[in-house]
Amino acid sequence: MTQNSPPLVLPPGLARAIATLQDKDLHRLDDTVTRLHTVNGLLWDTEDRVRGALLSAAQVADCKREIDQLNAERNVLAERADEVLGSLADAGRADAPLHTETLASVVDRLSVLTLRIWHSERAAARDELARWRIPALHGQREELCAALDALVSDVVAGRRRLPVPARFKLYGRDDAAPAEIKPSRHLRRVLAFGGLSECGKSTSAEFVQRTCGAQRLKIGFLLRQAAHREGLADPYALSARRQAELLLGELNRFADAHVDAQLFTIDSVHDDASITELKALMGDTLQIVYLDASFAVRVERSGTPAQAVAAKDEIKMSRGAHQVAALADHVIDNTGSIAALRARLRRIAAPPAATALRVATPYGLGLSAAVASATADFTDAARAYGPGVRLVALTGSPGEGSWIAGWSDLDLLVIAEHEAIGRVHEALEQYRTALGGAASLGPTLVTPGELTARRLTPRLAFVLHQLQQGSPALLAAPDLELPTISRDDLAFAAVRELPQVILTMRRLRAYAGPMALRQLYKHLVLAYRLLLREHNQWESGPDRILAAASRMPGLPALSVPSLAEIARAWRDGDAELVLKPVTTAVDQLLAWYAAQLAA
Repeated sequence: MTQNSPPLVLPPGLARAIATLQDKDLHRLDDTVTRLHTVNGLLWDTEDRVRGALLSAAQVADCKREIDQLNAERNVLAERADEVLGSLADAGRADAPLHTETLASVVDRLSVLTLRIWHSERAAARDELARWRIPALHGQREELCAALDALVSDVVAGRRRLPVPARFKLYGRDDAAPAEIKPSRHLRRVLAFGGLSECGKSTSAEFVQRTCGAQRLKIGFLLRQAAHREGLADPYALSARRQAELLLGELNRFADAHVDAQLFTIDSVHDDASITELKALMGDTLQIVYLDASFAVRVERSGTPAQAVAAKDEIKMSRGAHQVAALADHVIDNTGSIAALRARLRRIAAPPAATALRVATPYGLGLSAAVASATADFTDAARAYGPGVRLVALTGSPGEGSWIAGWSDLDLLVIAEHEAIGRVHEALEQYRTALGGAASLGPTLVTPGELTARRLTPRLAFVLHQLQQGSPALLAAPDLELPTISRDDLAFAAVRELPQVILTMRRLRAYAGPMALRQLYKHLVLAYRLLLREHNQWESGPDRILAAASRMPGLPALSVPSLAEIARAWRDGDAELVLKPVTTAVDQLLAWYAAQLAA
């Protein structure tokens, strides 16, 4: 219904008949008839507008286009209503007399008559003719309701047939009638941000754009684009359903032109009716996010007088902006810290997923017997702590099958609730004691919340990717949820991590004594691994990484001993034998890198 318009009340016979429909059909019919009545109300208002004021020729033309669009929508809705109402008919009486119009046509006439009575009653105070008409109009409504009930009874009993509901009407252009629109296959996910003034809508959309690579669009821009395309000056005068269809049409066009885009945001949602219709069209492809904050907090953040914020609120609330909260898929209390807001936004924009990981014992990872035994004891201790410990995994060389005793570290990842970290510390001390110098332990402790909020270092992102690609874990909770890490995520992370690795290599190279061999070699391999990722090459294992690096454009062939040779020299105290080729390779990389970034 339009604002302050009367509801459409169906006659009792029709109401009883449709109550026998299945829930899905009943819901569809109720939605369609409600929208039909709303469109009729908008048509009435638009026709009053074009008749009742001195308009320019352009304004009259715009109103006529609007009337054409509303009439087109009216006929589509009537046809959809007849698709459901037609199921009430007794299909067994093909010889029954044919009625002159469909049930939805009568319902449409009842809608218009209801509006005529309501407008006449409003005008009666100042218009004698309108006051005289009111009893006659009520009589017409009673007669129409009785006739509709009688028709329904005859149709259900098979005493009368209904005509084919298709109207084949065209308004303005032959493509003006709105077709049933669906999201494009390229429109994968859309976040719509709503809320009152100064609640953080734009800030949140900008954050998702910057950190998640979302395409950010403004609802007003999309509607203006649609209006220009359709020849309309005021798309906001259309029904909520039509506005939603125009919005989805523009989103589809944008998505089809940007097929690599995985996520879109639209802001700001100020109209509960149109976003309800858009949600009905898009389903879970659209996620509505409502930012909530108290008036006092919003005033403080805005830096403007309270009256200014209240005035903006009043405008938004008149459109139903505050009612969007009841429709939202996510309501965020934005009165806390920026960290809390961003964590919630990251979970919404890139939701974690249940991850089935491969679990193995430490005895199958190529570890020495003493190291495997100590690792098994630590895993058992972590398992005994219950659900507080979510995952234990050895990362890096054990997962890649390149662990070497006396050379490789034990890079350990533990995902545990914050409350369990203290007990994990105790187990780690026992682990170090049990290792007895057989290997150097490098633990990384992280909480599930940090992961699902994607508060990740580049190296942690790579470790998660390895686990999701099949690297084994030692312990994994069956309901563990992890952020999905794509190769694109890793390539982006490589861009951020590489500068730090290069700076560390220069610091290590400044010393370049035998004791620096191990760190120099590991950073050389890591730097090349990151460079290869930027070139979409995904080698693993130090020897394969360095071999692939030799084929990078403009880089001279590397002459570095194998990992086995370097590790043996290191263990035997002969680091001097392999230090020279490693430092030469480091110098080559640093010179090449500086040249690539020269102005």
